[in-house]
Amino acid sequence: MKHLSINWALPSATDFKSALQHYRRYLQDCGLRESTIEEYAGNAGRYLKFCGTDHPVSKDFDRFRESLHSWKLSRSTLNQYAYAIKAYHKMMGDELIIQRLNPDNKIPYYFTDKEVERIFQACSNLKHKAMLSVLFYGALRASELCQLDDSDINLSNLTLRIQHGKGGREGITYINEDCASLLKHYIKVRPPLIIDSRQPLFYTDFGQRWARTELHRIFVIYKKKAGIESNGGVHVFARHTPATLLISRGCDLKTVQELLRHRDLRTTSRYVHISDVVRRQKYDQFLGSYH
Repeated sequence: MKHLSINWALPSATDFKSALQHYRRYLQDCGLRESTIEEYAGNAGRYLKFCGTDHPVSKDFDRFRESLHSWKLSRSTLNQYAYAIKAYHKMMGDELIIQRLNPDNKIPYYFTDKEVERIFQACSNLKHKAMLSVLFYGALRASELCQLDDSDINLSNLTLRIQHGKGGREGITYINEDCASLLKHYIKVRPPLIIDSRQPLFYTDFGQRWARTELHRIFVIYKKKAGIESNGGVHVFARHTPATLLISRGCDLKTVQELLRHRDLRTTSRYVHISDVVRRQKYDQFLGSYH
């Protein structure tokens, strides 16, 4: 008789794959975008691992929230965790009351132009360098880069079409000649691939679209390789830094708002504070003291 190859072992108490798969389906039914679902699932997975159960209670969230505060995360990141956890509890039939934190109005970190140059110099992988270049010069969110298709780029006009922006918004952004040249070389080397009837601009060596967490991991590798100890990850590199450099070099606030595709000008105005710091540094550097 043929032996049935069935694993009869009981699932591990710390294996939350089944719970997270159910959570993803729940979020899909709620109409959330795929990038949001993956972010929520990642945050919920860390929550469940911390709690040690896939049926946490409100006291578990209180303990987890305290641990998050000890990590010194930004308020926006804390809110993202809260949204994901609240949705998970709602899926279980629990109504978790969470107070939203008002986001900080100051941008704590950005990279200097010299640090940006060192990061690019440290990147010897064609695909990774093309990805970092599009991120930086397009001032893209990581999720926007992950969703780019070949049809979204226009190398003649040096533009990128954003179809899956924050909140589902669409937009047009720009790249420069150097970025376009790098993209042409990358596309010439890269074999095309169809995923879900779409042809992604960037995909992993395993034939999948990139995830935001993987982009962050790749960026941190090159940041360390460049010997940069400044705080900040891929979002600081691709969003805060281009905005800061633009404003510090005299670009008007309205143009920066449009380039970053901010809905509210007040979001863009946060970068003016850093521009003041940069101007002060240049003042001290070039005027100096005569006493």
